[in-house]
Formats: sequence, C-alpha cells, structure tokens
Amino acid sequence: MPAIHNRIALFRAERGMSRRELAEAVGVNPQTIGYLERGDYSPSLELGMKIARLFDVPVELVFSFDPFPPVGLALRRANEAA
Repeated sequence: MPAIHNRIALFRAERGMSRRELAEAVGVNPQTIGYLERGDYSPSLELGMKIARLFDVPVELVFSFDPFPPVGLALRRANEAA
C-alpha cells in the first residue's frame, strides 16, 4: 500500500489549532492526529473527509499519494505565475 502524505500540520498551524482541538473536532484521540501528521497511520476515508471538511478544502489538498512540494517552492511558483 502506498504511503499517504498529508498537510494536516500545515492546515492546523494556519488556523492556530492544536492537535487536541483538531482531534476533538473530528472525534479521535489526539495521538491519532500525531500519528497521521508523521505518516505513521493512514486515515479512514471517513476521517480524511472529516478533516478536509473541517478545514473547508477538498480532500486532495490535505492528502495525497505523492509527496507535496515544500511550501516555499509552491509560494515561489505562485508568485512567478502572477
């Protein structure tokens, strides 16, 4: 099974949300959020969709089979395209 990459920590930080707060909002243990962020655990479809809904983004912006580019690189590309 391929690894599931995620941006949970990025979205949490952007919203000033702790692991505990995210865990309570989606109904899991805070340790589960830590496991997800480190890539030690792949979420169920239901959990992945709950997290994406909470952040109000499509699930593919939070989870991917391919590694996400570093944020700095993505920002540079966006600035160059503008």
